[in-house]
Amino acid sequence: MESQTKLYEQIGNTWNVYKKCVPGMARAYDTLPMEVYQDGALPGKIKRLMALTGALVHGCRACILFQTENALAAGATVEEVLEACSVAISLGGTLGAGETTRVVRFLEEKGLLPKVAVKS
Repeated sequence: MESQTKLYEQIGNTWNVYKKCVPGMARAYDTLPMEVYQDGALPGKIKRLMALTGALVHGCRACILFQTENALAAGATVEEVLEACSVAISLGGTLGAGETTRVVRFLEEKGLLPKVAVKS
């Protein structure tokens, strides 16, 4: 199984190359999330968990890893992240369940969950 931590880093590095190639778009793009994920009527942490649920249902691997990382950075607990995954599974069925395995693996790699032996 591919390393989710390495995938997260590769996606981030490649995205940064793209942003250097198109700096005007990068500035415009970066403005929206900076505004959206601020604390407001909903705390930023809750917004990140909502975004994680949407990413899982939609199946966007970059978004899943990015929102998991940012939810944790915003103070979400592992339990909160996993509950957000439960909502995605309820909404997205097998797609949400399958993509949740990416979150579990990422949390394992970060040392936030015990590693479980997975048969190849």
